[in-house]
Amino acid sequence: MMKFLYTSAILVIAILGLSNLVGCQNSNSSEILDQENSIEIANESEVVLHFGSSESAMPENSIVRDLALSFEEETGIHIEFETIPDAQWRDYLKAELISGTAPDVFASDADPFSLYEKIRPNINCIDLSDEAFISRMDQSVLPSISYEGHPYGISFVGTKIWVYSYNKEIFERLDLEIPTNYEELKTVCQAIKDDGIVPMWQMPQIGWHQVLPLFEVGPMYNAAYEDLYDKLNTNQMDVEEIPELLTVIQQINEFSELGFYGDDFFGNTDDMEAAAFAEGRLAMTLEEIGWSNELIEEYPEMSGKIGIFIMPWGGNQILGVNPTSDAYFGNANSVYEEEILEFFRFLTRNDNLQKRLDGEPKLLKLCWPEIDDKYPEEYAKYLEGFSTGNVFQVSVSYIDSQWMDIGKDIEEMYAGNLTPEEVLAGISRRRTELAKVFGDPYWE
Repeated sequence: MMKFLYTSAILVIAILGLSNLVGCQNSNSSEILDQENSIEIANESEVVLHFGSSESAMPENSIVRDLALSFEEETGIHIEFETIPDAQWRDYLKAELISGTAPDVFASDADPFSLYEKIRPNINCIDLSDEAFISRMDQSVLPSISYEGHPYGISFVGTKIWVYSYNKEIFERLDLEIPTNYEELKTVCQAIKDDGIVPMWQMPQIGWHQVLPLFEVGPMYNAAYEDLYDKLNTNQMDVEEIPELLTVIQQINEFSELGFYGDDFFGNTDDMEAAAFAEGRLAMTLEEIGWSNELIEEYPEMSGKIGIFIMPWGGNQILGVNPTSDAYFGNANSVYEEEILEFFRFLTRNDNLQKRLDGEPKLLKLCWPEIDDKYPEEYAKYLEGFSTGNVFQVSVSYIDSQWMDIGKDIEEMYAGNLTPEEVLAGISRRRTELAKVFGDPYWE
């Protein structure tokens, strides 16, 4: 497996931009027909589509793998999956696209602001404009998978919501209430820590999880300043002019200093999370709203014992929603364009969409209106009490693009090597650098 030494999003973006000067490879060129190429087949008598993804987007138990087997039975086309650790996936995919060795199908984060930077869809991806399934997707998703009016990807996950899942038994035993602001959250965590339990799960080594509190509460920032998102996107305001954002960074850092993430949280992984929660060693974790279903499937004894509450960082009480998620894209340089389209048509059939929803416990809703959601009544009732707003990273340019860099800075902050102010300054600096790389007229 290739190892990549990209430590700066700017470096990768610049290299990707230079690749445009040499143009895209001819899909009929004999130069790409060799055994080293990830989009070629190993056996001339068998079509093999290579599907690349991050580990979190395609876990070993993913229903997508089962659907791929059904697709093979129906068509004879085999899907070979390749997963890369989350912290490496974005740089890995960019390098593969540059070298012309990207898989036939690949998953990528999709949002309206950074899609072009990530994958250059107009150069590297199959245009899906003529596919009937595009009109069946939730239309709110289209801006995230499109470039210059052309759709290039398909998405499946419905509106993404991150909440804190908590162990009801621990809360009841310690006579704790759901916190609605930072001081209440701190009081709850102190009581839990005093009882010998890790209050809150944190896993900085995966690179992205620690960034969520900063931007999932974006609707709170937006409510505090008129037209904030527009002003940030037109360079009329800077992120350093949002004191509430600095406050949230300071608060998550204080939690580290107070020991609320546990003594050895730098070594935590998502594989360890479920057992810690089910065994009562962990009280709260920040996860997608359907995480409890996934946990209960593995630990049935947890049924009815998991509650949720929205992130109260900075006093937030607005529910952040994200209409976008991972999307699948077909490689325009693949020799199997028709087979890729056949796979996409298969995945988007209603029977297979229903299998996708039913077969993935954590998934509560698809971005396909024809398929009913499966929100637990308790959760749906709780969420009804909150106003909603789009999260920061899908509303403000040059945020998602630097997500992993922000994650590294937060990890350094937890280690005592950066201050919260330096973390925020880094976010501001990279936004400016990215805007200039892309020739954003608002930064001229």
